[in-house]
Amino acid sequence: MSGFESMPGPEPSAPPARYPFWGYQDLALFASLAVPSLLLAFGLVQAVILISGVRPEGKAVPLLAGQFLGYGFMFLSLYGLLKLRYGRPFWSSLGWVRPRAGLWIGVFGGPVLALLVASLGLALQTPEIEMPIKDLLTDRFSIALVALFATTLGPLCEELAFRGFLLPLVSRSLGRAAGVLIAAMPFAILHAPQYSWSWRHILLIALAGTVFGWMRLWSRSTIAATLMHAGYNLTFFSAYLFQGKDLPTKW
Repeated sequence: MSGFESMPGPEPSAPPARYPFWGYQDLALFASLAVPSLLLAFGLVQAVILISGVRPEGKAVPLLAGQFLGYGFMFLSLYGLLKLRYGRPFWSSLGWVRPRAGLWIGVFGGPVLALLVASLGLALQTPEIEMPIKDLLTDRFSIALVALFATTLGPLCEELAFRGFLLPLVSRSLGRAAGVLIAAMPFAILHAPQYSWSWRHILLIALAGTVFGWMRLWSRSTIAATLMHAGYNLTFFSAYLFQGKDLPTKW
């Protein structure tokens, strides 16, 4: 027997964890909770209004309160799924991390994208649509509330859902290009009723969603995509207010 004992070799490194770690069953569960969450939220808002006897002026307050509460229910369920089933953190799992690149492109890219989409809309001769948003803009407070929602909570929740949760899953299965395009489809359909299902508007929204998806992959962060989305919405909303159409005479 040799006087030298064989030394153990280096332990093999653990394989990198698969990302995303969730699957299509989790996606189906999250999607199935969307409508019940919103219905429950709007029901609770109406119940509070009836019980309290306080009837807010205009439609903006109850509508946005219901959406806020509904989004809360949806993402609370997603938080529970990621934490309880997988033991993973919510924010970083959905890509809410410091962008590795492109932060300033995210900040300034939203207005540029809005101008490009508007130009393409003119080229496509996109028809004038009776916008439901005009029913919400009845006073200064409603206008400020809609602007705040459109540039904060709306982009945040949509980017977490479509580019934080859906896009990585489809990209893992079908590739990055397919992931970006497929994630943009339900994003566009979500906004289609606002534009009377005009195919030109749906196409333009899908194009914007595609750019948000590209931003998410390039920067590796939903923060950058959310900033771009917020800037995009802010530009269009500002242009809408600047035109002054369908706004109250005193606001």
